[in-house]
Amino acid sequence: MEVNLTKIRKEFILHGLSEKTQKAYLHSLLRLQRYYCKPLELLTKKDIKEFLFYLIHTKQLSQSSITITYCALQFYFKKIMGNKAMIEDMPRIKRKKKLPQALARIEIKNLINALTNLKHKSMLLTTYSGGLRVSETAHLSLSDIDSKRMLIRVNQGKGRKDRYTLLSCANLKWLREYYKQYRPSLWLFPGRHKNHPISIRTIQKVFDNAKHKAKIIKNVSVHSLRHSFLSPPY
Repeated sequence: MEVNLTKIRKEFILHGLSEKTQKAYLHSLLRLQRYYCKPLELLTKKDIKEFLFYLIHTKQLSQSSITITYCALQFYFKKIMGNKAMIEDMPRIKRKKKLPQALARIEIKNLINALTNLKHKSMLLTTYSGGLRVSETAHLSLSDIDSKRMLIRVNQGKGRKDRYTLLSCANLKWLREYYKQYRPSLWLFPGRHKNHPISIRTIQKVFDNAKHKAKIIKNVSVHSLRHSFLSPPY
């Protein structure tokens, strides 16, 4: 018997879960259903513990994957089934806290200077200078740049919350040069089709290319620009 997808998706929407979260939760619930080959509402607390043990010990899934699975089960049994007891007191792996790798100011400068494409330079500088997540950079529109108040509006960031971050003078200078050359009309950094934003994957590739050219050997990704957020390197 399959999971009632229609009912679950309806609850996802009613609770305002993002598309990404919906997809992750549904994947976890379907995996649980396939593991036991019976309706989720017939499972016992012991079944859930054995399933989590299987994911941790046998499958050796990452800690983040286990956490997503736990959150999916919590949502299903508490919010949909109204059965808090099913998931209460369920053991959870303590998350290991590690300090993220950050880049020094000179490394940021070398990273930006390694690129010759003005659009690519502007993307990475905006990500760094505004302390943005890569998805937030990708979905910036022209109207999000408030040069009068020197702010960048971030729409539906993490947790589907809007917020403002600082727009530095150096960043604004680069963005103005970029605008003169590329003339974007809707999205600040459009993709191949001007009516669509640039993809997250493309920004990641731009960063990896710049990292290679700048000969940076640290284990860093484009998200490290956010963790390095201090002041512009120019």
